[in-house]
Amino acid sequence: MEKKTRAVFVGGVQVGGGAPVVVQSMTSTKTTDIEKTGNQISRLAQNGCELVRVAVPDKEALQALPEILKNSPVPIIADIHFDYRLALGAIEAGVHGVRINPGNIGSLDRVEAIIKAAGEKDIPIRIGVNSGSLPQEKIKKFGSPGSEALVATMEEYVRFFEERGFFNIKLSLKSTNVLETISANRSIASIFPYPIHLGLTEAGTLRRGLVNSVAALAPLLLEGIGDTIRISLTEDPVEEVKAAWDLLRALGLRRRGLNIYSCPTCGRCEIELEEMVKAIEKATEGIRKDLNIAVMGCPVNGPGEAKEADLGLAGGKGYGVIFARGKPLGTYPADKLIEVFLEKIREFPG
Repeated sequence: MEKKTRAVFVGGVQVGGGAPVVVQSMTSTKTTDIEKTGNQISRLAQNGCELVRVAVPDKEALQALPEILKNSPVPIIADIHFDYRLALGAIEAGVHGVRINPGNIGSLDRVEAIIKAAGEKDIPIRIGVNSGSLPQEKIKKFGSPGSEALVATMEEYVRFFEERGFFNIKLSLKSTNVLETISANRSIASIFPYPIHLGLTEAGTLRRGLVNSVAALAPLLLEGIGDTIRISLTEDPVEEVKAAWDLLRALGLRRRGLNIYSCPTCGRCEIELEEMVKAIEKATEGIRKDLNIAVMGCPVNGPGEAKEADLGLAGGKGYGVIFARGKPLGTYPADKLIEVFLEKIREFPG
């Protein structure tokens, strides 16, 4: 069940307030390399990323922001740590939001300066609390950097913002631990009405990162908790965006582009299914039609499952049958299957 939060606007993108869950990622390039960073932002946007966070670790990165902002097709959030002056500079440069951890900014008067500057520009602040950078007194009090310490720290920060009349905020509580992340976000969602950004602070490489992220995010999203998500991976950030869309589609929350699924293969498979699926995925990356595409190699379950898709391929020994919403379009030799199937996908309305 959806837990409706306040609406926050990052540029023209609404987060919370009943809006669809927003997909975001973060650049992995050096921000000072304007060309590479701009190209990566464009690739992220082309693959469905709706908000991009950019690291601003020093003055050189700050100086690159205006040019990056000028050419970005999506709103940019500045990621700031330690030096509050970088946050002030990023706000002045025109970023659409800032992400800070108040605990590593320094004295509270410096946090207050960021609040004031963001308020004047009417841009949101994402308050980030991570298990790896909690105040020592909170860890000592609760005995570990777990969910209780995360929530208590966030409560303290949010009250500080509210006492200064600033409510244009998003909340982010992250841990490397899946269960702690779930617990912390459930707790904070019951306390505050602000939109929540979901993710793990370090999820891992492609396989482990995907498993950990889905394990953490899916239960929360199904409970209506979470207004933006990032699937953090030690990988090209475009893969984070693709994975986020796959997760949202699987949960019935959003749909974008082709949903290609295939059987896991077994001794009954009569075609080179793995190579076939990879070829079809690669050839259809740019297609944004909202279609379910089945690629099956089993003569037992394959035809039935292929019929259930918008377009389905059921392979046999030396041939394959292509279906369109349950109706057979024809039987084709194995060496022509991919070519014909791709043609049918491109022709199919969606």
